Formats: sequence, C-alpha cells, structure tokens
Amino acid sequence: MGASLSNLTEGTNGTATRPGLGDIPESCVACVFTYLTPPEICNLAGLNRAFRGAASSDSVWEMKLPTNYQDLLDLVPPERYQNLSKKDIFALLSRPIPFDDGNKEVWLDKVTGRVCLAISAKGMAITGIDDRRYWNWVSTEESRFHIVAYLQQIWWFEVDGVVKFPLPADIYTLSFRLHLGRFSKRLGRRVSSFEHTHGWDIKPVKFELCTCDGQLASCEHYLDDTEQDSENGNHKRGYWIDYKVGEFMVSGSEPTTEVRFSVKQIDCTHSKGGLCVDSVFIIPTDLKERKRRGTLK
Repeated sequence: MGASLSNLTEGTNGTATRPGLGDIPESCVACVFTYLTPPEICNLAGLNRAFRGAASSDSVWEMKLPTNYQDLLDLVPPERYQNLSKKDIFALLSRPIPFDDGNKEVWLDKVTGRVCLAISAKGMAITGIDDRRYWNWVSTEESRFHIVAYLQQIWWFEVDGVVKFPLPADIYTLSFRLHLGRFSKRLGRRVSSFEHTHGWDIKPVKFELCTCDGQLASCEHYLDDTEQDSENGNHKRGYWIDYKVGEFMVSGSEPTTEVRFSVKQIDCTHSKGGLCVDSVFIIPTDLKERKRRGTLK
C-alpha cells in the first residue's frame, strides 16, 4: 500500500505526473473519515495537508462523539473544554472523568466513542464495611480507583450499589470485578495470600441487577473452585475475574437510566472470607465481547 500511495503522489523523478492524494479535496477526505475509527483517522492525518485538515474537522469528530456528550462535559470544569475543537473534546472524554465524589468514572471508548462506566467499591453499600474485624480498605495500583475492599471473614456477605446516568441508547453488560485472596508485592514480585480465603465453594453467591424501567437479570457463581487441577492449581484464586451479571437495554427515551446491582451470599450457616471487591463495570455488550476476544484493543 505504501508503494501505491507513493505512486499516486510522485513520478519517477519526484515530480507530480498525475492526480494524486494531494489533489483530493479536503471535504471528500472528511467524508471518507466519517467511516473510519478515531485511531485510523489519526494515523492518516500525516499523509498531506488535506488529510491533516480533514482529520481536525469538527464535522468528522462530531459524528464520533455520542449524542449525549454534553452530559459528560457537564462533569468537567468549563475552563477545561471551552474553545476546544471536537477532536480535542473527544480526546478529553476518552480519559476517565470522575463523579460522585470520585467513586464513579465515565469515559468514551477510544475506538468506538461509546460510553463506559465504572463504580468503585467505595461507591457501594457493603454490609459491615465499617467494622475492621470484617473488612479493610487496601490501597493498590491494580484498581483504576487505587483502592479495593478486602473481606477477612463474615457470615452475611452483601454488596449493593446504584448508578444514575444519562446513558445513550445501546445494550450494556454489567459485571463485578472480584479477586480471591489478598495480594501484595514482595521483592518486586506479585504474591497472593489465601490465609482468609474460605467458604466460597460451599454455596454460590447471587448477582443481580435491575433497571428503572423494570429490566431484571440475575445469576449465581461459585467463587472458589471445588475441584482443583492437580497440575495447574486453582484457576479462580489469585486473579481478577469479571463476573457478568447480565445485560440491559437503553432505548434513549428516558433522560436518565438508573441501574441497581448487588452480589450477596447471606446464608448464615457458614462464614466466608478472603475476597477483594474492586468495582462494577457497565460496558456496551458487543464492545466488551470484542475486547475479551482480543479483536478490539
């Protein structure tokens, strides 16, 4: 392709011999760019002046922004986005924007421009969280919020949360990010301790979500493996795992979507412990699946 582009722009002696890329009107380039992803647009911006101009066009980037991008900008101090081009606004919104005292974040996916949300454990209601016999807050770089809730031991395990946000029309997947065992760094290496990990293989925990328009989803998972692979060990301990709770649809007819979610194991016949609760993610469903398969970076 590089040779073809070169032939379009130069002759054998370095002089123009026929119409090439430099002769394409900027408006035509901008029209083509509306079909490309933001990374592709940025990669092509360096070809020539017309491509560079089209890659900065507000009309191009307006189409890459979600319909409710102003709602995201309302979470940012006005001085940070005043007089910015649509391209710069897209770049600004592609970085996490905190709200609700920093316990929630919203951002645009850099490839598709679709809205994603994350809710910290700090933004959830956790039964017994203020009693250090049961729970502790642990600072870590492994969380986007730099802190997770660590459960030492408890009989009644329940975590609830709610988020209200003007989500654009789409189908979303909600998932909990959990980790069996407590992790730390020792001599520069990541190590996990399972001193308190117990009770998660006896009965499953229940995950639930419901939306303001009556959509419901629930599922159950054993958080610990009851049978360990003798060669590879326990596949659920020592790793962050995203547990999918379910999907819900936003039609765009309501100005704000409210989603309630929970994970619980309230059978008091046995105790359980040794679990880290990081966050909840709300991601467009097919986007999450493509990232899981590695087809979208």
